[in-house]
Formats: sequence, structure tokens, C-alpha cells
Amino acid sequence: MHQDPHPSSGQKAITRRLALAGLGAWGATALGAAHPQDKPYPAKPVTIVVPYSAGGGTDIVGRLMAQRLSELWGQSVVVDNRTGANGVIGSAHVAKAAPDGYTLLLVVGSHAINPVLMKSMPYDTMKAFTPVTNIATSPMVLVVAADGPYKRLPELVQAAKAQEIAVGYSEGQTRLTGELIRQSGQLKTTGVPYKGGAPIMVDIIGGHLPAGVTSVLTALPHIHSGKLRVVGVAAPQRMALFPDAMTFDEAGLRGVQSLNWYGLFGPAGMPQAVVERLHADLRKVAADPAVARQMQDQGADIVLTPPAEFRRFIEGETQKWAQVAERGGIRAE
Repeated sequence: MHQDPHPSSGQKAITRRLALAGLGAWGATALGAAHPQDKPYPAKPVTIVVPYSAGGGTDIVGRLMAQRLSELWGQSVVVDNRTGANGVIGSAHVAKAAPDGYTLLLVVGSHAINPVLMKSMPYDTMKAFTPVTNIATSPMVLVVAADGPYKRLPELVQAAKAQEIAVGYSEGQTRLTGELIRQSGQLKTTGVPYKGGAPIMVDIIGGHLPAGVTSVLTALPHIHSGKLRVVGVAAPQRMALFPDAMTFDEAGLRGVQSLNWYGLFGPAGMPQAVVERLHADLRKVAADPAVARQMQDQGADIVLTPPAEFRRFIEGETQKWAQVAERGGIRAE
């Protein structure tokens, strides 16, 4: 077919329009592939990184939320346990992930305390993550052997004013909670470090350790079995699970409040629309009485704090525990 080597201005315009149309079609195709308009979030499986061991309190909460979100979305939600360095290993993995909402992080209160107790970390806790919500809270508790000498908190407090008493702890928040108890009552308690909550329970039950600070979830199986007793609750009011256990305020130790919280985060820069969708859908999940009951059976209350309020809460927690550490002469290691 003959082609005019010198096309007219009209032919040039037609050629240009065709080229632009083709380029536009290519661009629309590429954009559609990257951001499918017909597939709102979540359009593919979501991973919740739990930076602690399987079977622990955070893992239990994470798997419950993953199951319920998966049912709500009709999309796979999996829990990935990436343990190490009191949550830092798994958290660092999420900090480096794409901020698209498909890699999330579920951590506990120590997330806000690690910057206080660790000299160097691979991320800035306040800048590396997008807070989504505080899913639930559960107070720290002081436990003793059920058949031991201390039946009530005032007995233990009185003894600790007169003599040295060892109190076990396993990580940042339990360590600083024990220190806060000591400071508030001017007690002669000595913190004893453990690598996990389970060995503390074993040593208390075996009579090798007088008391320990731990989470409700860690202590609960041993309380149900009748081997451990909760004597102190670090909350403003007593717990329905342990109605006989006094708050520290009731025993004259003012200001001893320590909530173990379960917070959901994404990497920094996550779209606000995704944050709002996650928060709204978790509220739908929590509206099921069966979910609230499951959490309460584990000693936790669902709160679902709005994202901005949750960020302020984390900042306040870091400041609070930094002051406790400073008063106790506890240095970052």
C-alpha cells in the first residue's frame, strides 16, 4: 500500500490522536493493574505479624481477630509469628514492609517501653508505624503460690517492707511494673529476670520464687488449676475474673496501674482510608457478643481506641515508664 512520505497536517493530527489514545489506553491498563478499582481493600491475603511466640496472649488475640476478619472479608488473614528481642525482630520486619495494609503488626505494651530499656533499635517507634487501634487491654497482675504464705496483698506488702522479697519479671512492662510497685510502697523487693512468663509460673508453683508480675493470659491456666493465686491487680478496679484480688490502691500503693494492651499497627505512611477501614471492621467484629466473651474469658476488655487517640496513648505510656525507669535508676541496655 502506498504511503505518502509527506502527510498532510490533517493526517498528522489523526496520527497524533491515535498515538495518544494508545498511550492513554496503555496507562489506564497499567493503572488498573496496580490499583484495581473494582477490588477495594483487601483485594488479597493480609498478614498480621505477631512478634512473640505462638500460644502466648498476643498470639491468641491475633488469631481470634484474624479469623473474624477473614470471615468478614471473605479474604485470607494469616498470623505470622516472628519472635525475638522482645518484639523488635517482628516489628522491624513490618516497619520495612509496603504501607498498603497487607502487612500489619500486633504488639503489646512493651512496644512503647522498648525505647526506654534498649540503647539502640532498628526503627523509631513513634515514626516507623501507623497506629490503627488499641484492640484490648488487660491489667498486669501480681501472683503467688496458692499454697504459699501470702493469701492477700496486704500480707505480701507488709512482709516486703520488713525483708527482701524476690519478684520475677519476664520483659519490659513486667519489669517496670514491679519497679513501680516497689517505688509506690517503698518495698524491699528485688526484681529477678526471666526469659519468659512460663518459667516464672513454674518457679512460683515450685516454691523457688515468692511472687511474680505477669499478664493475666500467662497466669490464667495455673489459676484455673488452683496452683497460683492473684493477689494484686494493677488497675483502677478489681477484675471480675479474680474478685478477691485487691487493686494496689486498695492496699495503699497509690498509682500502680499497668495495662497490658494489644495494639494493631501498619508501616508508616499507610493510607488513611485503609486505617479507617481496618478500625471500622474491627468494630464490626467486636460487636459480636461471642468475641467480647472470648476476650473477657482471657481477662481482656475490648476498647478499639480511634487511631489518633491511640497514638497519644502510646506517647503517654513511653513517657510514664521512662519516668519510672529514671526514678529506679534503670538504664537502657
